[in-house]
Amino acid sequence: MLTFLDRALRWSSGLMAAIALFAIMWLTLADVTGRKFLSHSVPGGLELTEVLMVVVIFGALPLVSLRSEHVVFDTLDAFVPAWFKGLQARLVHLICAGMFAFMAKLMVQRADRFSEYGDVTLHLQLPLSPVAWLMAAFLLVTALVHLLFLVMPLTATQADEPTGEGSAS
Repeated sequence: MLTFLDRALRWSSGLMAAIALFAIMWLTLADVTGRKFLSHSVPGGLELTEVLMVVVIFGALPLVSLRSEHVVFDTLDAFVPAWFKGLQARLVHLICAGMFAFMAKLMVQRADRFSEYGDVTLHLQLPLSPVAWLMAAFLLVTALVHLLFLVMPLTATQADEPTGEGSAS
């Protein structure tokens, strides 16, 4: 189940985030080159970078949660009894699921308001509501990932500590 979900998220949100990061890289190269040699930057380059950063950050959230690669504060782990670690992991997943779902709800409300008011970016006049809806969708997927961990049997690594490369152990 988790390998299927990992593969699905990698090929959806992960690929989307990777393409956005690649686009930011090329946009920055074009912008700096244009400023240096042509005395002109890419029109709306900053706005495009901001929108693409939303895709990078929020697109990576479900994958980071699925792989337990969040930054970890584990200084007190030596003092936590082994019997409590499973309960602690489930409590953390419950809190995370609730917070991500709440943030998704807030982003949907904000997206509706953006749509109602017709809010757009300043220079390129890009509508803001699709960006906010995308953020809400990624937040909701992240909440669902945490809910999945809440109902699944815990493995030793989930109960103890994350083993991903991104952990700050």
